[in-house]
Amino acid sequence: MGMAGQGRRGAGEVNGVAGEVRSGAGGLPAALRLTVLCGVTGAALAALVVGVILKDVPVLVTGGGVLALLVLLAFLGGRRGAGRDAPPARRTALARIEDLRATGGETADVPVTFRLTVAPEPADERPAYRVKISQSVNLVDIPAYRPGGIAVVEYRPDKPWDVRVVTRPTPEWSRRAEAAEIDSVPESTLVSDPDAVAGSWCVVGLVALLAGAALVVLVFRGELFTSDDPPAASKPPSSSSSSSRTFSTSTTVSGPSSSLLTFGRMRATAMELETRVGTAYVTAITIEDHRMAVRGDSALPPAETVHLQSLPYELLPGLVREARTTLGVRDPESWRIDVTPGTGGGLGPRVRVQVSGAEGTAHLDADATGRVTDRRAVGVS
Repeated sequence: MGMAGQGRRGAGEVNGVAGEVRSGAGGLPAALRLTVLCGVTGAALAALVVGVILKDVPVLVTGGGVLALLVLLAFLGGRRGAGRDAPPARRTALARIEDLRATGGETADVPVTFRLTVAPEPADERPAYRVKISQSVNLVDIPAYRPGGIAVVEYRPDKPWDVRVVTRPTPEWSRRAEAAEIDSVPESTLVSDPDAVAGSWCVVGLVALLAGAALVVLVFRGELFTSDDPPAASKPPSSSSSSSRTFSTSTTVSGPSSSLLTFGRMRATAMELETRVGTAYVTAITIEDHRMAVRGDSALPPAETVHLQSLPYELLPGLVREARTTLGVRDPESWRIDVTPGTGGGLGPRVRVQVSGAEGTAHLDADATGRVTDRRAVGVS
């Protein structure tokens, strides 16, 4: 389909496009104009206040006149911005899921942060690039998105960072996504919203506002103040840090409907454990009726770990029911799910569901999509 070829385009071409995107929307000149405007506004406000306090008419008129001029310029700029053309229509493309992380679990729609490699269609004449987005995804749909998988997305040609995952693509795009292979592109091709970077310029603008006001107060300090108190010295906060190579944690659920077989409870508990350990990559996951535990090693590469958000938690209760009714254990006393990394060769995590009763212990194995791959009934070695 030509998608892999787009992912292998030269990093220089991709970086050029990313630099062009980041330098859009006004760039450095607009930020400098904003800084100067904030400084003038701060000086005008201070002049207005000083003029009132000192009953100095020239200073009062100067401050009020500058503020009125700024308001007029803002009004004219707003009218000019209202006449701009409508944005172009969104385009559909395929994207490789580099990583994903769910950031909540209180409702059926969970906010998920995606890191994607977007591969626009050849007709768009745009190389593949990376982007980081956040989008709400229904709990039932989350297992369909796994690191390394292909998703259908929509993006704006004029704002390539404005990307959203299409959760219900057309049959044609679904077939293309199943057959496509997209290579990862360098992290240096990451594009982001310049308006998000504007937050740092807001801090500079605030400093310029205060600096302009301070300059006017400094000029009239002799008339405004009779004494100055030196600022009190503050001690810099001390900090300490520690790191560990291996980690493990567990949690126990309780209360009404506290079984982890309750719909949505497993994924919500996994999110809680991910927050505790600070990473989604672990080496083992153990799930029992009222307890979930994880272990991990931060020194291992992602290929030798299990991504907490890639498991089909919504399908695991069905596997437990199947194990309890089809493996020869007539009255199961307990069950347990063990998830471990795959054995290599592109295989995903291995899920083992074990049940125990008076007859003995039996288990079944499944892959990362919930498909049963092996069964061991009671008495079968």
